[in-house]
Amino acid sequence: MTKVFVHGVPETSLLWGELREQVSGDSVALQLPGFGVPLPDGFVPTKETYAAWLAEELRKIDGPIDLVGHDWGALLTLRVATLGDVPLRSWAVDVAGVFDPNYVWHAWAAALLPEGKGEAILRERRTGSIDDAATFMIDSGVSTSAALAMATAHDEVMSRCILGLYRSAVPNVSATWGTQAQTPTSSPGLVLIATGDRVDNETAARETAERLGARVAVLPGGTHFWMFDPTGTAAAALADFWASLP
Repeated sequence: MTKVFVHGVPETSLLWGELREQVSGDSVALQLPGFGVPLPDGFVPTKETYAAWLAEELRKIDGPIDLVGHDWGALLTLRVATLGDVPLRSWAVDVAGVFDPNYVWHAWAAALLPEGKGEAILRERRTGSIDDAATFMIDSGVSTSAALAMATAHDEVMSRCILGLYRSAVPNVSATWGTQAQTPTSSPGLVLIATGDRVDNETAARETAERLGARVAVLPGGTHFWMFDPTGTAAAALADFWASLP
């Protein structure tokens, strides 16, 4: 089995370093195009393009695949899992509440949607102090080295990709992807609920899990960056899930 991890925004695959050390077996952390790596020629950064890219990358990996997504990586994982055209042994995501049909984008995402304003917000972020840009991540438990490296990777290309993702998901992701997300997925799923994650909503996350036939694992006190949990609770939740599969 291969564990495949997909990060969110504004992040890179460095997000998964510590968790990958805690889980057994082969693993790979994919890097979304434009997030610390170049954009392929002709790549237009929208949610549809990224979902198609993820599906294609997964087809290159010898299975069975246990797919794990965080933040936008979670939304892309849910898209792949609900379409069911890429064989997965399992999938696991956080922020499943964002996949709710009634979800309203959180304040930072909503601020990026207007033309001009979003560009200005991200320009200020990437041209300001790297320490300041990394502070939110560090305060939420991300290691200083990983937070600084991800903040450093935030360039103009990453800004364009972030804006492209959010602006392709108005009013929310389910507006276009929700039709295929009303019945249990063909592969077993796990919804991780980090109780300290202000992006997520536990009630909506549980409803998403119920619609998709997924299990739920609560991470008490976990932040948006639950994968940096020093107690090993997150790694244990994933390991228990994987161990329960055929």
